[in-house]
Amino acid sequence: MTTTTLYAEAETTAGRVRGFWRGEPGAGGSAAFLGIPFAKAPVGEIRFAAPVPVEPWDGVRDALEFAATAQRGDTGITLIPEPSVPGESTLNVNVFTPAPGETDAALPVLVWIHGGGYVSGSPASPWYDGRAFNRDGVVTVTISYRLGFDGFGHIAGAPSNRGVRDWLAALEWVQANIVAFGGDPARVTIAGQSAGGGAVLRLLAMPAAQHLFHSAWALSAALADVAPDRSRALSARLAQLLGVTPDREGFASLPEDAIREQQRAAASPESRDRLAGVRSLLGDGLSLGPAIDGDLITQPTIAALRAGVGADKPLLLGATDDEFTMVTDSARGVLRFVPPGFALARLHVPRERRRAWLAANRAQRRLGTAAVLGRFATDTVFRSTVVKVAEARTAASTWVYRFSWPSPTRRWSLHCLDVPFWFDCLDEPHVAALAGEAPPKALAAAMHGAASAFARGGDPGWQRWADSPGVTRVFGAAASVPEVADDGYRSVRALI
Repeated sequence: MTTTTLYAEAETTAGRVRGFWRGEPGAGGSAAFLGIPFAKAPVGEIRFAAPVPVEPWDGVRDALEFAATAQRGDTGITLIPEPSVPGESTLNVNVFTPAPGETDAALPVLVWIHGGGYVSGSPASPWYDGRAFNRDGVVTVTISYRLGFDGFGHIAGAPSNRGVRDWLAALEWVQANIVAFGGDPARVTIAGQSAGGGAVLRLLAMPAAQHLFHSAWALSAALADVAPDRSRALSARLAQLLGVTPDREGFASLPEDAIREQQRAAASPESRDRLAGVRSLLGDGLSLGPAIDGDLITQPTIAALRAGVGADKPLLLGATDDEFTMVTDSARGVLRFVPPGFALARLHVPRERRRAWLAANRAQRRLGTAAVLGRFATDTVFRSTVVKVAEARTAASTWVYRFSWPSPTRRWSLHCLDVPFWFDCLDEPHVAALAGEAPPKALAAAMHGAASAFARGGDPGWQRWADSPGVTRVFGAAASVPEVADDGYRSVRALI
């Protein structure tokens, strides 16, 4: 038996595009429009430029396959399957909608920004497919952006924060075009996980982005806020490693793969101390990512939020309980007889801080030093950010959650495990590797329902942080843990 592909079309400002239906139109089906360019391919003379608007085309452009990704090559097995797609036109969007061409549908819109530490990741993941959100009346868009040094490195003579400018250009595209896909440009929620969550908070705290969205959802947000001197130092070291001048002309003389091969070395501490890299990550954060440039970004994310930027926009944010513990878990044998306090001292954690944090995390201490170090890294990079952001927004509408369900294959409530629950896509490829063969569908229904409610109406369904500071919705915890905790991040506060 043969099946006939049913196509759908929509009119964008640059020309008409053709997508395809999955399922029946008007009966729970979802139309996908893949690889629509929002800017010209960033190559040649415009490689390090701000995004340049795409030129209009004649006729109907096929949007039937994912377009090129900024991520290159085979990344191997990753927590989230994020394939690389070769090609030059890396600045593109993918739109999933139940109402293509219905310009009066006015459905809420979710714009997803992928993670990957600002150096990797892809919007072409099957986990990011918007069909479940479409089922619940939410148009979904996934966007691409330049990564690594090409996207975020300091280059004399080139615009700063090119990856951030890509986010802005993609959101401008949504504002100009989403009506053609059944969406409402006045009801846009930006969302992302890990570096994508950091992107969401950075945009929320950026005056130049305020007109482009109306609510924000940050999952396990990894902030960067790279300081100017650090950004310039990385650029100088990279240029030295590559043998070029640290400016636009020098870096443009090299292919992108040459820069990509050396950017990690340039970002790594020169110290021979094996813990230097860990201390740098925990103390200084990521080396590549949104940078304080004095132009587009003038102050750190949390400082801007504290000053009231984005206070009119609802925010949903949270993290998993043990984002990084899977990494330290592999060293359980080595760390078995190392006291937790000694291990934290080796990371240069001040005595009073480590004592206070260890006292607040007695339950984790019973699981061993590897578990303690994993939780400490999780708290430092991710969970403390949740509390800092919520407290910075004072009376603003903010809802906080925790994801506590432990993976049956990886032991912990680890980084990325929550994503297929939020997207209600437990049957997608590679989910079983993290969530086992029978992940709880009721948990996915609850989480996806909260996310859909937030996208539709700006309220996920529990009490705001401002009304009861500390209140946290706990997803997937043991039966003995309340579904809504009075102070769900109490154990983190010693780090704040």
